[in-house]
Amino acid sequence: MNKSLIDARRARVGVFGFFFLAGLVMGLWAAGLPSLNDRLDLGPARLGSVLLLISGGALVSMLVAGPLVDRWSSRRVCWIAGPFSGLVLLGPALASSYGALAALAVVFGIGLGVTEVAMNAHSVEVERRYGRPIISAFHGTWSLGGAAGGALTSLVLRAEVDAQVLLVVAAVVVPFLYLPAARLLLPDVPEHTSPESGAPQEGSSLRWGLIALLGLAAFAGHLSEGAAIDWAALHARWVLDTDPAAAPLAYTIFSVAMTTVRLMGDPIRARLGSVRTIQLAGLFATVGYVLVLLAPLAGEMLRVACAWTGWALAGVGLATVVPVLFSAVGAAGGRVGRALAMVTAFGYSGLLLGPAVLGYVAEASSLPVALIIPAVLAAVVTLAGMPAIRSLLRHSTPAAPIPEPVRD
Repeated sequence: MNKSLIDARRARVGVFGFFFLAGLVMGLWAAGLPSLNDRLDLGPARLGSVLLLISGGALVSMLVAGPLVDRWSSRRVCWIAGPFSGLVLLGPALASSYGALAALAVVFGIGLGVTEVAMNAHSVEVERRYGRPIISAFHGTWSLGGAAGGALTSLVLRAEVDAQVLLVVAAVVVPFLYLPAARLLLPDVPEHTSPESGAPQEGSSLRWGLIALLGLAAFAGHLSEGAAIDWAALHARWVLDTDPAAAPLAYTIFSVAMTTVRLMGDPIRARLGSVRTIQLAGLFATVGYVLVLLAPLAGEMLRVACAWTGWALAGVGLATVVPVLFSAVGAAGGRVGRALAMVTAFGYSGLLLGPAVLGYVAEASSLPVALIIPAVLAAVVTLAGMPAIRSLLRHSTPAAPIPEPVRD
């Protein structure tokens, strides 16, 4: 086996590590929100402001991260961004007041944003080296990390340990866990070449109109996902009046559903095609959110089961949205860092900005009313994603041939 194939296999393991740890950080943060809310007495509006500040730091850092990836390589940016994103968990863990939490939320968002762009850009490079679709499995590992974070938080709370202690321990340990994964990443970034000329491509082949359509689908999918990440546990606690230790399980069920489908996402897309996959994604997610919205109307014995079924269906539907869109951006050619950063920024504005807006809507009306927004946008995934993927299939430049695809 030649060195290129060995590097590809090693890098795949390293990227799996990055996605799992990034999901773990997000899962610990999301599942710990009810405890953080109780400790600092935040309420929906101030909690929404914290989420808004996180989104601001993340979005700005994403736009900066794209050019950095193109200039310094995704490997180098991953080396710095991964450990940093774990370390900044200390912010929400140690914040003693709303003001301190608000300031530290921006730093936490910066860590999230740079890591997301860098590891997704590297996943595109690894897929090109591998010679077959593998990106969905990476995102499945992210979901697995999120589920692990939610389950770990639930276990800690059942053991009557403060969730604040868990965040502090994670902030100290996670940065060291990133280092062995970083050592496995690709040693260099392969040149993006045109199959016809063999010369490096100088810019993204994605037109602005297509970027906007991809961005809308990514925004809708990410907002619907972000609503589950940041509000599923709170919905269980505030609306369904579940036990505090059981509330994080709503997010855990969502994450487990996403994990299962994302791990099967590559063969699913190969069988159904990207257009059909996006179509079904929006449909399942919409039905899931409808069940969550109807849960309070069900009987006392059924409302939790109805909501958990809804979160599971939403997870099944939203599982393939991000992998399909990101893979399509990578397959389109051009500068991976800049192009991926633009679509990622569109998408993660929904993931990080959306839940904050839901907080304001919940404060003005109620959380069930706020969750109507992601329910509607789940349908937009299909309406925007289908034409965007069709256009990419018609106009994207084929990748340069790979002499020996990697086989497991």
